[in-house]
Parts: sequence; C-alpha cells; structure tokens
Amino acid sequence: MVDVSETQERPHVVGNNSKVEEPYPLRLKGNVIKGFGRGGKELGIPTANLPEEVSEYAGKFLESGILYGWASVGPDATVHPMVMSLGWNPFYKNEKRSAEVHIIHKYDEDFYEKELRVIVAGYIRPEKNYTSLEALINDINFDIKVAHNCLARAAYDQLKNDPFLQPSV
Repeated sequence: MVDVSETQERPHVVGNNSKVEEPYPLRLKGNVIKGFGRGGKELGIPTANLPEEVSEYAGKFLESGILYGWASVGPDATVHPMVMSLGWNPFYKNEKRSAEVHIIHKYDEDFYEKELRVIVAGYIRPEKNYTSLEALINDINFDIKVAHNCLARAAYDQLKNDPFLQPSV
C-alpha cells in the first residue's frame, strides 16, 4: 500500500531527455466506451476508456502502469496532453485490464462513442495499491505534473503534431 507522503519522493521528469525510446511512441485509437464511472465522479479526474481490444493490443507492447502522451477526441483536431492508466487498477481490484485516458483539458460534455486518438510517449510509474482515495488522487495529480514536464521536452513536444492525432475523414 502507498501512503500520501511517497508522492513527494518521486521524480518530476522521467525517461530520456533527448529522444523518445522504444517501445514509444505507441499510437492507439478507438471509440470511447463506458467505464466504471468513477474517474470524474469519485476522483474528480474524468477518464475516457478505450475499448478492451485496444487495451489488449497496448498490453502487448507496454508495461502496465501510468503513461503519458498526447490525445485528441472526436472531430476536434485540438491535441492535449494526457495521462493513461493501463492495467488492473489494484485500488479498485479490476478483473480486466483497461486503458483509461485522462485528457488534461476541461471538457463540458462526455464523449462516449467518439473516436479517441492517443500517442503514448513514455512511462511514469507502475500501478500501485493505495491506503486511501486521497493518496490515489494525490498520486494522479502528481502524475499530471510529471506528464507536463516530460512533454515539454522537444522530442516529446513534437509528437503532438503527428497526423495520427487528426480526426478520421
């Protein structure tokens, strides 16, 4: 179990500073499905869930954990930073591996069934179990800061211009 105090001991930047290393970048796409309904409601950190087959595909290349990158959704070509949980979310004891994307942007509406395009640029940390909901929320908020710091590096920043993130015609 993880305590709240452990968040402050984590690095603020992870990964190679000068280049994106294998297996990244990984491009994922799928229509947003209904998840567990806890991201926005329980955590105050809304997530968009990718379909199970996309999670399974990602799991062939990526270690379970918290990842970062870029995302766009629906017909909107605007690209935003994101953090993604890929795995079983031990705090909630999921029985299926899921890919839950938190786009770091305030949306006024849900986007179920809309196409979500994601470029995963790097790995932040492994999944953890937590002693409290507060500890989980604190760690997610720290992950968001780490993602911003990592994506500010030139090699990672340029990924937001990848044509993959543009809406399908």
